[in-house]
Amino acid sequence: MKQQLEQTRLEIQSILADKVIPFWLERAVDKQYGGYLTSFDENGKFDGNGVKCMVTQSRMLWGFSYLAPFARAEDWPRMKAAADQGYEFFKKYFFDPVYGGVYWMLNRDGSVADAAKLVYGEGFAIYALAQYAITYHCAEALALAESIFDLLQKYCADTRFGGYFENVERDFSLSPAGAYAGDRKSLDIHMHLLEAFTTLYQASGKEIHQRKLKEVLDVIMDHMVDKEQGFGYNQFKTDFTRVPAIAIKRTWNAERETNEALEEPADTTSYGHNIELTWLADLALQKLGCEREGYDAAFGRILRHALAHGIDWERGGVYRDGVGCGPALVLDKEWWQNFEAMTGLLNGYRMYGGEELAKGFLNVWHFVRDRFINLEIGESRQMLSVTGEPLVSNLGNPWKGIYHTGRALAVCLENFERLEK
Repeated sequence: MKQQLEQTRLEIQSILADKVIPFWLERAVDKQYGGYLTSFDENGKFDGNGVKCMVTQSRMLWGFSYLAPFARAEDWPRMKAAADQGYEFFKKYFFDPVYGGVYWMLNRDGSVADAAKLVYGEGFAIYALAQYAITYHCAEALALAESIFDLLQKYCADTRFGGYFENVERDFSLSPAGAYAGDRKSLDIHMHLLEAFTTLYQASGKEIHQRKLKEVLDVIMDHMVDKEQGFGYNQFKTDFTRVPAIAIKRTWNAERETNEALEEPADTTSYGHNIELTWLADLALQKLGCEREGYDAAFGRILRHALAHGIDWERGGVYRDGVGCGPALVLDKEWWQNFEAMTGLLNGYRMYGGEELAKGFLNVWHFVRDRFINLEIGESRQMLSVTGEPLVSNLGNPWKGIYHTGRALAVCLENFERLEK
């Protein structure tokens, strides 16, 4: 096992530095308007879709910041230049001068396409600005991240039931109920607030950021996760009553090119989110420095549930969705669940040991390496069939950038380093 893991570490190190980072360095910077281009076909050619979504623009800025130490030394100046120009575009076009916060969607030239203030986008703006501040020592970026955080506390924090209202319009009024989900909360958005607040607290060291980080972690674990059976639920009413998951407007689930979908809404669980939560929550606890009693037992159950229900032990990889402790329901395989599962399983192995977690990690890594990553071009395909055949072969789209692929590989390398120590 040790030899297999060491070989995998070398493979990941090479693919990140020599394939994934150069893929985006060579293509992502929009030389005409600034910001980032993210839509690339299976051959790495720009497909003409130049819309700039807050989520993906933030993730690209985050990537050119966080991943700089993992790049080849000769690429470090280009990483900073790519981050700097993305930051300038971000400041110039995404901030709303009237109501504050950042817009959800811009056209390629920076004009506003959708002025909504979705908490998903606001959270990723905090994440990116805080990481840019950490990597490149930019006090202005940290101040901007804190200003967005303050707006979330003022307009989006649910002071009755806890957590955050997720879908709001330009003036921070709640979006309509139903498909625009002004009446719903989700594990997805709160989990990404968790990572945003973790990085913000790391950057600022402020007590308010620490306290709100702990709050969102406990909202997730107390209301959104079945800690005894080991899985999270997808969607809730604002009082955290579970509801069948629907395709909400302005989300990846509604806008993805897809093969499989459930005909009727179901109270589903996402294996990718469940495993991702274990390592993001572990990271939050590390930064908080608080007691781990109760958390580790829950994380262990979540990982065991994923091993039992989410991993395709025969063909490799992770299924998209299932329900409770029953079998998986949506069997095709998407890039982000597989990359996040790889990260979480290795992190779990580092924390708890156990050969089953190491085997699960290697299962997913081999599937990612052999099926998802287009090694000739340098990035991951979007979606595969249950047997690993390409269904959607594009390497980037308005929702898909460097974030899941680059981060997964980088965090795995960090875990390998900690395992060695």
